[in-house]
Order: sequence, then C-alpha cells, then structure tokens
Amino acid sequence: MVRIRSSSSRFKTLFGVQDMTEGKPMKKLMMFSIPLLIGNFAQQMYNTVDAIVVGQKLGDNALSAVGTSIPIINLMLVLFMGISAGAGILSAQYFGAKDKETLSKVVGTTITLTVASSLIVMVVGYFLSPLLIGLMTPGENSGETYTVFIEEIGPDATRYLQIIFLGILGGGAYNILGGVLRGIGDSVSPLIYLVIASVLNVILDILFINWMNNVSAVAWATIIAQFVSGGLCLWRLLHMKELITINAQTLKPDKTLSKKLAGLGLPSSITTGLFSMSAMMVQSLTNSLGAAVIAANVAIMRVDGFAMMPNFTYGTSATTYVGQNLGAGRMDRIRPGVRDVLKLALITAGILVAAILLFGHNLIRLFTDTDTTIEIGVNGLRWLAAGYIAFAVTSCLHGAMRGLGETKIPMWISIISTIIIRMPLAYLMAALTKSAEWPNGSPVAIYGSLLISWLMSMGMTIFVYLKGKWRRHLDIDALKQP
Repeated sequence: MVRIRSSSSRFKTLFGVQDMTEGKPMKKLMMFSIPLLIGNFAQQMYNTVDAIVVGQKLGDNALSAVGTSIPIINLMLVLFMGISAGAGILSAQYFGAKDKETLSKVVGTTITLTVASSLIVMVVGYFLSPLLIGLMTPGENSGETYTVFIEEIGPDATRYLQIIFLGILGGGAYNILGGVLRGIGDSVSPLIYLVIASVLNVILDILFINWMNNVSAVAWATIIAQFVSGGLCLWRLLHMKELITINAQTLKPDKTLSKKLAGLGLPSSITTGLFSMSAMMVQSLTNSLGAAVIAANVAIMRVDGFAMMPNFTYGTSATTYVGQNLGAGRMDRIRPGVRDVLKLALITAGILVAAILLFGHNLIRLFTDTDTTIEIGVNGLRWLAAGYIAFAVTSCLHGAMRGLGETKIPMWISIISTIIIRMPLAYLMAALTKSAEWPNGSPVAIYGSLLISWLMSMGMTIFVYLKGKWRRHLDIDALKQP
C-alpha cells in the first residue's frame, strides 16, 4: 500500500498541476517546460507533416499555396492571440493567489469570448480570403512567376484558407484554453491532447490526400484534428472542479475581467496583427522572387518552427512562473527563476543551432527534391542560425515582463524590430541585390533582414529589462480586485 501511494504521489507531481510558488525554480521550470516543449514539438510536427505530404505528393506549387496562406491565417488570429495572452496571465496570477472564485470567472469569461471571437474570425476570414491572397500576388513584371501564381498557387491558397477559417473554432479553442491550462500550471494535458490530434492529423492527411488529391484535403484534416484538441481542452477544464467552477454564472462575461483581459491581451493582439501584416508584405516580396524561393521559404519556415519552438516554450514558462509568484507575493523567487529559464533557453537554442548547421541539407530535402529549392533553403537556414540564440534571450525576458503584467513594452519592441527595422530592410536589401540571376532581388534580403531584426530586438530587450523602470508600474494589490 505504501508503494502504491508513493507511485501515485510521484505521478501527481510529474503530471499534475504545477505550483511554481514553492520549490527550486530550476526544477519547477523543467517540470513545467518539458511537457510544454514536447507539446510544441508535436504541434510543429503536424504542421510539418502537412508540408511534407503536400510537397511530396502534390508538388512545389501546392506547397507554395499552403505557405502563402500562413501569414494571412496568423493575421486573422489576432483576436485569439489577445484572449490567449490575457487569459494565460490572469490564470497564472489568480492561481498563485489561490483565488478560486475569480479564477473560475476568468476561465468562464475566456470560454465565452473564445466562441464569440471564433464566429467573427470564421465569417470575416472566409469572405476576405480571395482579397487577401490577391494582395500577395506578385506583379505582372514577375513573368512566369506571376502566371504560375495566378493559375495554380493563388486558387489553391484561397481554397485552403477558406476551409481553415470554416473550422477556426477548433484551433481557437485549443490555443486559448490550452493557454489557460498552462497558466494554472498544467502543461501535460495540452501535450497529451496535441499528440492525439497530431497522430489523427497524420492519418487524415494520408487518407484525404489519396482521396481528394489537392490542398483542400490537408485543410480538412487540419481542422478536424484541431476540433479534437480544442474539445479535449474544454473537457479537461470542466473536470478540474477542485480548482475551477464552470457554470452559467461563470460563463457570463465579467465586465471587469473582460477589461483586464483586453488590457493585457490587446498589446499581444496589436503585435501579432502588425507582425502578420509585415509578414504578408514580406511574403509578397518573397513571391516576386520566383516559385523556387516560395517553396524553399515554406521549408525554411517549417524548420524555423522547430528552432523557435523552445524559445516560445521558455517564454511561456517564464510568464507562468512569474505570474504565479506575483500572485502569491513571492517576489523573491522571480529573479532566480528568470535566470534559470534563460539558462535552459540558451542551452537548448545552442544545441538546435548546431543541428541545423550540420543537417540543414537533409532537413530541407524532406520537403522537396528540387536541387535549386534545396540550395536556397540551406542558405536561408545558415543566415537564420545565429538569430535563434538571440531570440531565446528576447523570448524569455518578454515572457517575464508579461508574467508581471507588463505587455506594452514587449509590444513596442516587437513593433520596432519588425515594422520599422525588418520590413523596410528586406525591400532595401532586395533592391541592392538585384542581378541577372535575381532580377527582383536575392533571397538573402528575406533572411538577412530577419536576422538583423532579431539581433536588434535582443539588444533593446536586454537594455529595457536591466534598466528596470517598467517595474514601477506594477501593483500587486490590484490582483485582489476582480
């Protein structure tokens, strides 16, 4: 009997909700981050499987269609990003404060806002898809690239987008409700649900591609898998009765909490929206460089997703850790925790960068057999490699700021580095690198500008974080007011 209780206790410690207001920061961060890291890996896996299946089964043009639609999808998800950011921060803080009543209101309000925002995004995204794809069409002076985009890539991208938006509720529910679960310290349940969805997505990809033989098949597989993961997150929250009460009363949006969610989430929404608009404009530049560059860019961004995954993971870990300790009034634990999460992020980023430099050619070859596309992809990865280490620092420090309730400074740093630095620099570098081989500019413009923006963002973040004046605006007592 003693052994059984011991095993049960260990299981609960490893896979239950993590209270990060007690214990060694490094241990708590690792126990929270590892499942989150695996979950993000699974999410990238099923996104990558889409690209691999499309590239290998349907060809580079179909792969380009899926890649072209990604910035647009991200743009239309700004509502979700805002709700998710605000809900995650408030959930962590009220969980740390052990305030079940207000935590329940936060979760209930979040669920209602998720459904409402999903309906808005579904309708707007579906009807705007043709227009948005049209904005990304390269100019007629692009010659063959223009013709290919008009006849093949554009129509496929539009169909893919419209199907994704029809099923946007599933993806929105997973991203937002999964964020709530992580905010209260449960990083394992979202992981399990994502693994289930990933396996289902792979199976449906293969079945639907063989049946439909077009990019619509991948879109249908994706939204079905997302509905499964989102539904399971809702099921988990409904059964966490020891921490949360969800009923008709808590599902009714609370005005005060809705304002707090908006205040914390709006900067993230603005950042995501501007970043996505910038990405669309850069994607338009990418599209003008030729079909090979478009396809290579899709492969690079899939690999980039894996390389950036630990950075986003540790940023989320920093937000949850700092948020919980702020709610509990344990300010003494915040600095050691931030130092520890930075150590984890830098070690992980260093290992991944080494792997990319050694095996970049093999990674790009997973998506395409075209030699020109592979060469462009490998060169792009080499340009981005150092940036992943820089972004590790930025992500962790931004996560710490958000956990303390400061979301505006990360927003402004992101706007400066993305809109003011990266986007104009990409077009300038394209203009300066025009040649007989690259009449509209070299792919170096795309990846060199991104690397420079990441380095500048890291520099600004370190300066602001160490200066520390932004902490003066924090008010722990404000947590006591629902």
